[in-house]
Amino acid sequence: MSVSDPYTVQLAPEVHAYIQPDGGWCLNNAGFVSDGASTLLVDTAATERRARALREALVATGVPLPRTLVNTHHHGDHTYGNGVFLPEAVVIGHDSCRSEQLAAGHQLHLMWPGTDFGDISIIAPTVTYNDRLTVHVGDIEVRLIHPGGVAHTPGDTIVHLPRQRVVFTGDLIFEGGTPFIPMGSLSGSLRALDVLRSLDATTVVPGHGPITDPAAYDATERYLRYVAELAGQGRAKGLTPLETAQQADLGVFAELREAERLVANLHRAYAELDGLPEGSPLDPVAVFGDMAAMNGGVPVACHA
Repeated sequence: MSVSDPYTVQLAPEVHAYIQPDGGWCLNNAGFVSDGASTLLVDTAATERRARALREALVATGVPLPRTLVNTHHHGDHTYGNGVFLPEAVVIGHDSCRSEQLAAGHQLHLMWPGTDFGDISIIAPTVTYNDRLTVHVGDIEVRLIHPGGVAHTPGDTIVHLPRQRVVFTGDLIFEGGTPFIPMGSLSGSLRALDVLRSLDATTVVPGHGPITDPAAYDATERYLRYVAELAGQGRAKGLTPLETAQQADLGVFAELREAERLVANLHRAYAELDGLPEGSPLDPVAVFGDMAAMNGGVPVACHA
């Protein structure tokens, strides 16, 4: 196995995480919960090939194929592979996860037309919830929690296993990677961190990057507050988000993957300073164009 191969980690007797290094663009994490008789899967993958590899890794642990599949949000790197697990699995997500996924369609195909995504059908959740929902896998309690309002997206789901003290955060947390909020809210992302802290989990499975612990919440908050401060300063000077990003000193945040995301996050912070509602659509051409400018003039690449 190379350092870039996906791998499975057993977090508790009933719980596994599936990690796709290095956690960059389109390389998300998944996980599954099983009592040996039934299985719940958290998220899929960006391509048919990677979703099939996830399916094989799950079966290799000896657990049955999932009857339940939870999507932590609508983005294609977490949902494109849903069809690989049908018809056995019922897909669950937040109300907004369903509507956003149907509206987005084959969005990753448009963003990265050169990527071989395979045979991808858009499979949105058929069971949705609004605030909280508890699912039982045998006697294992799995709590699905919407953080309230808009965070990474309007339809985020935190998957919390209270007895095992494990939480799957979706893209509320990027371990070792730059947070990404242009399709969500800076203020809402900060509020979501307080929800995560309240759960008292000791093991944190981020949406991207290696397994971590609650220290990731503070690290994410420091970055988001840095973006907020930078946006306030840049906007007061009449600078565009790109000009502000180009002049910024990233300091310790330069160590994070996808540093070019700073300008995308500034677009969201500027929108909130302008009084636009959280989650208001931004111009994707402007956002991704500015990220390309920050990336040496090269469009960001899908690593899947």
